[in-house]
Amino acid sequence: MTAPVWHGVHVATALPFHDDLTVDYDAYAEHVRFLADGGCDGVCPNGSLGEYQTLTGEERARVVRTAVEAAPDGFHVMPGVAAYGSAESRRWAEQAAEAGASSVLLLPPNAYRADRRAIVAHYREVAKAGLPVVAYNNPIDTKVDLTPSLLAELHQEGLIVGVKEFTGDVRRAYEIAELAPGLDLLVGSDDVLLELGIAGAVGWIAGYPNMIPRATVELYHLAVAGDVAKALPVYRDLHPLLRWDSKTEFVQSIKLSMDLAGRKGGACRPPRLALAPEIAERITRDTEAVLAKGYR
Repeated sequence: MTAPVWHGVHVATALPFHDDLTVDYDAYAEHVRFLADGGCDGVCPNGSLGEYQTLTGEERARVVRTAVEAAPDGFHVMPGVAAYGSAESRRWAEQAAEAGASSVLLLPPNAYRADRRAIVAHYREVAKAGLPVVAYNNPIDTKVDLTPSLLAELHQEGLIVGVKEFTGDVRRAYEIAELAPGLDLLVGSDDVLLELGIAGAVGWIAGYPNMIPRATVELYHLAVAGDVAKALPVYRDLHPLLRWDSKTEFVQSIKLSMDLAGRKGGACRPPRLALAPEIAERITRDTEAVLAKGYR
């Protein structure tokens, strides 16, 4: 039986730039192929890790087209379609469908602290585009919390198929399963992969596979299989890196780790600046320790 297209390891892709900070589409296409070769199941372009907030409309659309064109058969593309307006999010979902994406990832309204009625209306609007919608719960950044009961309401109406759960509160996995049976749980933060994997997650929208896809994909499969004995030593080795995925500097951190692993991470567009020296030194030590143990 074929798994739904939003299951498995989808990498929230970092976006490479040229020295003048224009998008390096060729390098991005190569990176998508690298992740497919590394055993990942798909990519999520135009997420926060892809610095979508800094892209022009044409850049954002071309990033999706580039991902779809680079993806081999069976490798899925789930673009982020967040925007300040619901109509704009719907247009991005329609663009994703036209480009050949298989699903979309949608934050709640994030221009203000939306109430329950506005959140439901937002998801109704984007669902009209026709692609499966995975909700993205990140109240840390959006100030809007997709609580288990609200997720249940969205799922019961047929507006969402899954949720990328980024709160870090692993207890929610069980309440979501109780209130919304059939709603797929996707790990949203790298540093709770094991906890949510054994709690029933069927996917992971991931950051650090950008650097070490094979090791992280193997860890994901051990986690969702409940093989704690094999997963835990690997998780302990990788956790000093994985926890950077949920820190403010996550984009620069992952890009630096990619550079150290021989991938093209590179600089970020403003307003993100280069890491402070002491943080860069810490990430460098953590990355080199992981690479020294043979993780790739």
